[in-house]
Amino acid sequence: MDRGHDIVLFGATGYTGALTAEYLATHAPRELRWAVAGRNRAKLKALITELAALAPDRPEPELLSADVEDPDSIRRMAASARVVITTVGPYSEFGEPLVAACAAEGTDYVDLCGEPAFVDRMYVEHHETARRTGARIVHACGFDSIPHDLGALFTVGYLPDDAPLHVEGFVRARGTASGGTLRSALGAFSDPQEMVAASKERRALEGAPEGRRVRIDRSGRPRTRLARGWTTPLPSLDPKVVVSSAAKSEQYGPDFSYGHYAAFRHLASAVGAVGGAAGVMAAAQVPALRERLGALRTPGEGPTEQQLADGWFTVHFAGSGGGRRVHTLVSGGEPGYRATSGMLAESALCLWQDDLPETSGQVTPAVAMGGALIERLPRAGVEFRLLREFDD
Repeated sequence: MDRGHDIVLFGATGYTGALTAEYLATHAPRELRWAVAGRNRAKLKALITELAALAPDRPEPELLSADVEDPDSIRRMAASARVVITTVGPYSEFGEPLVAACAAEGTDYVDLCGEPAFVDRMYVEHHETARRTGARIVHACGFDSIPHDLGALFTVGYLPDDAPLHVEGFVRARGTASGGTLRSALGAFSDPQEMVAASKERRALEGAPEGRRVRIDRSGRPRTRLARGWTTPLPSLDPKVVVSSAAKSEQYGPDFSYGHYAAFRHLASAVGAVGGAAGVMAAAQVPALRERLGALRTPGEGPTEQQLADGWFTVHFAGSGGGRRVHTLVSGGEPGYRATSGMLAESALCLWQDDLPETSGQVTPAVAMGGALIERLPRAGVEFRLLREFDD
């Protein structure tokens, strides 16, 4: 089917959306036919003017009007594109109309969602439709969860696939939250019962891989040499994405487990992080407190240029199995926005341009794009490295 646009970026005038637009304007192939979309035409026109000044030798994106409150506009946008990128969150509030439209139209979809309940609910509601139409619905294409999902895939690539495998990821980062991210995080923590219910409903539909076992290791590792300090389990979407990828590929071995941790150099930092996270999770469940926390940053407000320049992340992976051990590293720049916008854009470009395995439905970044995306990501400043491999 011939469509008018290769890629449409929805939410282009938000903080992360604008960074993603800048990345596409300066990094995408010249032949890319793309558009920026949203509900405020004046802001979109201003963005296009800024992009023209930033990349004067490249074609300007087109402008599309689309609003989640107008289902017809969302459907038209999805039908016009081969791939849709959306940065419009919180996804639990604003995301489903576009997922539904892309699934129905056979349009590939990427977002930067880190909301577990939303991802599970979209699987329940729209996976089968997307599978029938050929759409690839790929959530978590930012810092949640590409470094972890593709990092685990990269790591098991150095291990035998006929033995039980165990991988651990140790995350350290420096970054600042935007207003939209803060609001999404508060929304994700606000209803733990919904999170559990959505996960249970998805598991009932999806089932377990036949003849294999995959699971999240929640045993904990207070202190490890690889993490270079203290660790605490990281309650994010990432480990769910990793084991979902593992369930779809025998490359992860017959029995795969994954542990996911935040790493800190000092015990006091680890204790403070645990206490802070617990406090935010508790406050998110009280409407008045959730509203006050959300007001600390307004949507569209984000880090300064200096904060973006100073940000960084590392994820060290330890993998073992079949008598082999490996130590790998995924690293990049400021995680929440600079690296995320590049990862999100490269994911869309990968779906549009690269020769990929035939998949459809809701799929993870590793399943949909795998090694092709790993090869692309150094352009966005995200590096994958093997540091050490040895026999037990």
